[in-house]
Amino acid sequence: MKTITLILLLMIGLSCPSYGLESEISPSGNYIISASSQIPGKSAKLYRSSRNSGNSDSLDDTASLSRALELPSSDMVVPDEVPDGFDQFELKIPEYELPASDIPLTVNRKVEYFVSFFQTSGRKWFAKWLSRSERYIPMMKQVLKKEGLPEDLVYLAMIESGFSTHACSRASAVGPWQFIAGTGKRYALKIDQWVDERRDPLKSTIAAAMYLKELYGLFNNDWYLAAAGYNAGENKILRAIDMYNTRDFWQISEGGYLKRETKDYVPKLLAAAIIAKDPSKYGFADVAYLSPIEFDTVRIPSRTDLDVVARLIDVPRDSVRELNPELRKGCTPPDIQDYELKIPKGKKETFLREYTKIPTDQRFRAEIEYTRYRARKGDSIVSIARRFGVSAEQLASINNVNNRRSLKGRILRIPSATMSALPTPVSEPRVENKIAAKSEEKKSFIKYYTVKHGDTLKSVARRFNVSTKIIAAWNNLRGKFALKPGKRIIVAKFVEKKGQMVLHVEENS
Repeated sequence: MKTITLILLLMIGLSCPSYGLESEISPSGNYIISASSQIPGKSAKLYRSSRNSGNSDSLDDTASLSRALELPSSDMVVPDEVPDGFDQFELKIPEYELPASDIPLTVNRKVEYFVSFFQTSGRKWFAKWLSRSERYIPMMKQVLKKEGLPEDLVYLAMIESGFSTHACSRASAVGPWQFIAGTGKRYALKIDQWVDERRDPLKSTIAAAMYLKELYGLFNNDWYLAAAGYNAGENKILRAIDMYNTRDFWQISEGGYLKRETKDYVPKLLAAAIIAKDPSKYGFADVAYLSPIEFDTVRIPSRTDLDVVARLIDVPRDSVRELNPELRKGCTPPDIQDYELKIPKGKKETFLREYTKIPTDQRFRAEIEYTRYRARKGDSIVSIARRFGVSAEQLASINNVNNRRSLKGRILRIPSATMSALPTPVSEPRVENKIAAKSEEKKSFIKYYTVKHGDTLKSVARRFNVSTKIIAAWNNLRGKFALKPGKRIIVAKFVEKKGQMVLHVEENS
């Protein structure tokens, strides 16, 4: 009887205008609640009733409280002492006002979960993201504003990459905005062996703005669906809308069609924006922010090392490298005339004055590139050097090994970019080398040998440490035959697999 009396008194007290609560509820049940006046010494707590048993909906008292507060039947305000018979868990709504934002901010238990996560388990990473954020946010906001988009979409880059230009996902999405190659090229980002503009913070932001603008229009000006489409792809979200017959992201995310990553994507974005717009309120007052990125651009007429650029303007090489993360080789591309290179702000005049003094042939110094080879049983420094057409002494020096040491299983570095320029020992037969890049991911190495008088298949095979059967397969030699002097035959054939050069054996061998 005391319990019923307490509930009735509470209902009367809460319905009194002097202790009213203002609530704003979205169609999907997300809410923001603020007390316009509270009982002195008491703080209201918001509870969400358990949906496991379904008993809460059948309790008249619970329903009455909900109706009195104009809340959904599953939400109610109760005093600190919970009446017996209520199976509930607490949903804490932070006692704060949401920061001003040009994207709609929502607070629900999913958003609050990630707010809490970023403050606890993910604090180390979020602090690092905040530190890096000021380096790129001013520039990114400027791009978004120019494209007529909300500036707070920069926090999408925060949850995508933590503002890291070198971020790379398991799905091979790259850069601060995490573009896969296909989408990057779709929005005019150049991707080849020399540059990857997905890493360029300026160009990738322009591409992201174009993509987000498309998504926003496609999903009837709904930023939550646009963000989900950015993560999962627009077609995935369109199918989800059709499947659940709703355009409410929160309702769609209740189903099982979308992956957990996409369901969490929007709550993570909102939580990141809420904290990043007022970090000190959430315990991030001690973050040391990096200074905003500032640069001038200069046109480079011919292939030039970043080392040369750094030396001319008297800055560390890393400073130039950091401003140009899209460059993959430490130099400007050889196939792009007047390449626009970013240099530290205020150094443009010095660079232009000093650069003209450097002869064209001294602006770039070819670096030796290496491939890897796993030594097999019977391999020696001499035999491997013969196989790849390099000096045994140089190969031993590069890998810090000697010929008396067993090499089986050891991964050796083989100079590949300048093989043709390496000296060939006098005692070695003249060998022609060919390295052909079949694709960015896969390379092949083929070495030819010109047959001399007295050579036999067996003697050539022994010289290059391969079997006669494999040489015959490589050169399509069948039956009984004699090697003709002057004929070129393949004596080494390797392909790159998983970053290592392995012997290529024909299927019919």
